[in-house]
Amino acid sequence: MCDQIDRINPEIIVAMGRFAAQALLKSTASIAELRGRRHEYSELKIPLVVTYHPAFLLRSMLEKKKVWNDLQFAQSLYDESNSERSG
Repeated sequence: MCDQIDRINPEIIVAMGRFAAQALLKSTASIAELRGRRHEYSELKIPLVVTYHPAFLLRSMLEKKKVWNDLQFAQSLYDESNSERSG
């Protein structure tokens, strides 16, 4: 998986779910501990945002607002990155 990410070199990564987040960040922290802040993937320092897995939302509809906030945060990091590159 890491080789693929390195080859693609995305501008941002959104890790959806505990397993994805823990694998990409090489962490054992919970989603609650990882959400809400910017992480960096590998030496490439690709911005990485953690949020809940979509299947979790099917069981916990009240958590949708948190995921929406996470996605808005990811969008703001993406926009910030693009403005730094262009300006």
